[in-house]
Amino acid sequence: MWEFRLSICKHIKPPATEIIAEMAQLTVDIGGRAGVDCRGFCEYCYFKHVKKVQAFGCRYCLPFKKGCDYCTKGVKEQYSGFKDLKSIADEVLATLQATRDDLTKVTISGGGDPSCYPHFSDLIDLLGSMGAPLHIGYTSGKGFDDVNVAKLLIDNGLSELSYTVFATDPKLRKRYMHDPSPDVSLKVLEQLCENTDVYAAAVVIPGINDGNVLERTCVWLEDRGAKGLILMRFANATEQGLILGNSPILKNQRVHTVEEFQDLVTDLNDRFRMKISGTPLWDPEIGSPFALLSEPDLIAKLPRIQRRATVISGKVAAPFIQKVLKSCGFNSDVIALEKEIACLITIEDLKTLDPATLDSTIILPGRAFVYIREAQEVLSSDGTERNVVWGPEVLTADAETSMGMTRDQVLAMEMNGFADLIRTINMYGT
Repeated sequence: MWEFRLSICKHIKPPATEIIAEMAQLTVDIGGRAGVDCRGFCEYCYFKHVKKVQAFGCRYCLPFKKGCDYCTKGVKEQYSGFKDLKSIADEVLATLQATRDDLTKVTISGGGDPSCYPHFSDLIDLLGSMGAPLHIGYTSGKGFDDVNVAKLLIDNGLSELSYTVFATDPKLRKRYMHDPSPDVSLKVLEQLCENTDVYAAAVVIPGINDGNVLERTCVWLEDRGAKGLILMRFANATEQGLILGNSPILKNQRVHTVEEFQDLVTDLNDRFRMKISGTPLWDPEIGSPFALLSEPDLIAKLPRIQRRATVISGKVAAPFIQKVLKSCGFNSDVIALEKEIACLITIEDLKTLDPATLDSTIILPGRAFVYIREAQEVLSSDGTERNVVWGPEVLTADAETSMGMTRDQVLAMEMNGFADLIRTINMYGT
């Protein structure tokens, strides 16, 4: 599906300005490099073993040039190091001067781990002085060597953060996250759970931090007041989303099937009070992705499909999308590629298709890493010229997105996404 992206530490995000003020919310990008500005790669990191790969192409590329910052540097988190504090301060000031509304939230993000930012205390003091609630979009906590950092964050208005825990066993954190001070990191997490909204995250590796280890992690987090836990299925193969020439990350390591992982998430969510959801599947509390499938009255409000087109998606999402579109009068196919995550589809995936089985109009996932001209050539290789167009970027919410949403918000997102997809079919289809 469009919104399903492989989640290991963070999402690969589409292009954005470095500091964004929207609806009185400020996002501060501190920069940094994956695997470098985070005290080294975790054993399971998506960006580990990344090889030099050619530009993939994407919807942001210019019509006459394959490759842009998003599909060359962005997909690999290939940025320069952390920004210096003065540059961040200047950018924040410039953005505030252009913003008339009062700030409602300040979010810290970056390619590196904020906990490893060399001027972290000064940064928090600076942003905390603005009086708006602070959010940290992601941290592993590997940079926290002093338990007093928890008080610093609380005193400066930290209200929410996502904290990669992996396991609450310090030995496992040290072994698989390469955390030099796991006891301190967990103590900081404990204090933050008691005073802020903490959404913990864990990549689940069979035989390592699942089973009894995962259950103990859930007990630890719930006892200390964590709001939720996002479980991320470990990926170890190209079809699971490793598109940077870096599979396998861990040799001979078993991976949960999507169905096994969904069952694991369901079981844990049933047994704990805190919210537990998973990616690529699923959010038991909301019923997403594709919560629409349990809302026939809402589906009936979507536009009717009047034309034919082939819709391309990933292996996980395709059956869900087919069901929604069929309910709207769709008489063509949603084709599932072997790539499980639609946002990580590349031209190599499209080369596996038989063009003769496709309609004359083909709709690609809006975040696929494909150069549209190249896709047109590959999908017209049987001599029949086909029109290849982009679909919406988002059709539903994965667990990292839905964790902070209500069911109504997810349903609204899905209604908007499917309405856009249907309009695309009716505009370009035959």
